[in-house]
Amino acid sequence: MKSRIWLALFALYIAWGSTYLAIRFAVETIPPFFMVGMRFLVAGLIVYTWRRLAGDPAPTPAQWRSAGIMGAFLLVGGIGSVSWAEQRLPSGIAALVVAVTPLWVVLIEALKPGGTRPTWLTASGVLVGLAGIAILVEPGRSTADQPGLNLLGVAVVLLAALLWAIGSIYGRGADLPKSSLLGTGMEMLAGSVGCFLTGLVTGEASQLNLASITSRSLSGLAYLIIVGSLIGFVSYSWLLRVAPTTLVVTYAYVNPLVAVILGSLLAHEVLTPKVLIATPLILSSVALIHLKRTKARPPVPPRVPIRAPAGED
Repeated sequence: MKSRIWLALFALYIAWGSTYLAIRFAVETIPPFFMVGMRFLVAGLIVYTWRRLAGDPAPTPAQWRSAGIMGAFLLVGGIGSVSWAEQRLPSGIAALVVAVTPLWVVLIEALKPGGTRPTWLTASGVLVGLAGIAILVEPGRSTADQPGLNLLGVAVVLLAALLWAIGSIYGRGADLPKSSLLGTGMEMLAGSVGCFLTGLVTGEASQLNLASITSRSLSGLAYLIIVGSLIGFVSYSWLLRVAPTTLVVTYAYVNPLVAVILGSLLAHEVLTPKVLIATPLILSSVALIHLKRTKARPPVPPRVPIRAPAGED
């Protein structure tokens, strides 16, 4: 059993950590929201059909409504926005910024009525994470030789992390099927519809040229469907049933590292000193926040297909 757990965990590390680079390749010639819509339409049909044929009962209208809300926040707002931003940001940077999702969760929990006020340990994690983001972005230090990051891209990824956090918190009490796999299939289908509609509203239909789509973009899309959404999620769902939650959530620390390394090796993304300094700060902030949440109570993970604090995500 232990060997299978570690094999599944390794698959989760690679599957979700590598989705950022796959997204970058996919959006080179496929409009981002259309790409995400196709990704989750295919994956959602596979998962939903599988679970219905396996005997899961048909979902109720209320459950479809909950799945639609989660699909809007997690897939359209979260993954769709990250995919849009990766037209302007290196994949490794996007992964690092997405890793601050637990910071948003802490702030939302503190601000909502009857919410939990952060302890000094949690507050320290938030401050360390913000320091890492500030070093990473550092808008006042751009030069001709070392241009700064695209601030709009960074802002959109921060917004994506916020929307993912909202969707995750909503999902804790949402009316969803008992089968987490069926619920995820529903969320993916609902999210794909939202992504297609968003793409239409933002004018992606005029940008879509089937003849200009490269094999690298198609390979990235296929990788996201098979490895990111199917293999990654199946591993995640199985691990939640058989492994300690504290072990499963280590993907939050490993995925950004995988994304940064793959981006450097395969996409020639430059590992600047700022990236090397900001990376341990951001990951340390995630560790501090998870440490407190683990001591207080086991976290209730959302029934969603991807990474996140990322992923793919």
